[in-house]
Amino acid sequence: MIAKRRGNAIREATGEEPRIGAAGRSSRNAERLSVMDQLTPTTLSPYRFFTAEEWSHFRDGAPLTLTAEEVVRLRSLNDPIDLDEVARIYLAVSRLLYAHVEASQALFSQRQAFLGEAQTVKVPFIIGIAGSVAVGKSTTARVLKELLQRWPHSPKVDLVTTDGFLHPNEVLEAEGLMKRKGFPESYDMPAMLRFLSDIKAGVARVEAPVYSHFFYDVMPGETVVVDRPDILIFEGLNVLQVREMPKDGKVVPFVSDFFDYSIYIDAETTDIHRWYVERFMRLRKTAFMDEASFFHRYSKVSEEEAVSLAESLWNDINARNLFENILPTRPRADLILRKGPSHRIEQVALRKI
Repeated sequence: MIAKRRGNAIREATGEEPRIGAAGRSSRNAERLSVMDQLTPTTLSPYRFFTAEEWSHFRDGAPLTLTAEEVVRLRSLNDPIDLDEVARIYLAVSRLLYAHVEASQALFSQRQAFLGEAQTVKVPFIIGIAGSVAVGKSTTARVLKELLQRWPHSPKVDLVTTDGFLHPNEVLEAEGLMKRKGFPESYDMPAMLRFLSDIKAGVARVEAPVYSHFFYDVMPGETVVVDRPDILIFEGLNVLQVREMPKDGKVVPFVSDFFDYSIYIDAETTDIHRWYVERFMRLRKTAFMDEASFFHRYSKVSEEEAVSLAESLWNDINARNLFENILPTRPRADLILRKGPSHRIEQVALRKI
């Protein structure tokens, strides 16, 4: 049933077949696909596709600067990433990003020279990372942060998630949006756009709010300070989403307008669904056991009830958000890392146009 809804939702939202690397079924929707929506390895696709083995060769001798112990520390609950996965996939991603950062810095210098202006402010390179809940965005963001800041010249790399820009629970409750948490309307978009605009303008000591998954809420008065990094990784569910364009011609910035590069973490919805439930059940026996946890009540129900709750949360909130708002943004990414059932990356799609 989930798989059926997934296919229907993707086709309705984007007009595309739902699988990367799978031949699309002939249909009226498929016939209406635009070239930019094609996510199958055809001559019309805007992407080049690589197996994990093929992709690993692009490491090209890049040194492995992480240890097995560090990878264990960086990975999220229920994510089996190990040192082999870092070497196989993420070293090549790091090398690719390094090339983009250098090219961006060179272009900025040339533009300043063209305008006859001195380069007085450092402009950070911003990387957006998108994907569903439970797909492994946070692990990817943390691993890349560690790899990038160990490049030559030791660039300063900061990581910020969109969770801090959620409206506080009291606001969501007042607006009837608690069951829409994580949907676009649950975020303070003006604050998020101001934050990114200040970062891109080279403003010093820009503050971002802090979110606690333990308390399931934005923490009042707590902020993280981002002070002119060389690279900012901005990670969240809907960072590649666009809104309806205004009819009066006014400029309306999107979050992704501030990105220099974007990555989408992808997987079959049935796999993400399973990972979500598995993670929920593990949290039930760990973090949820703490009486101060927002979800403590879930640790007291039977295992059968807990599974039912996890399924309900997935179907009513997370699956809907994925189908309606997250998955349709996948074709906007510069790089797509596609995971298989084992939670390991099996395919890489690199935008060529």
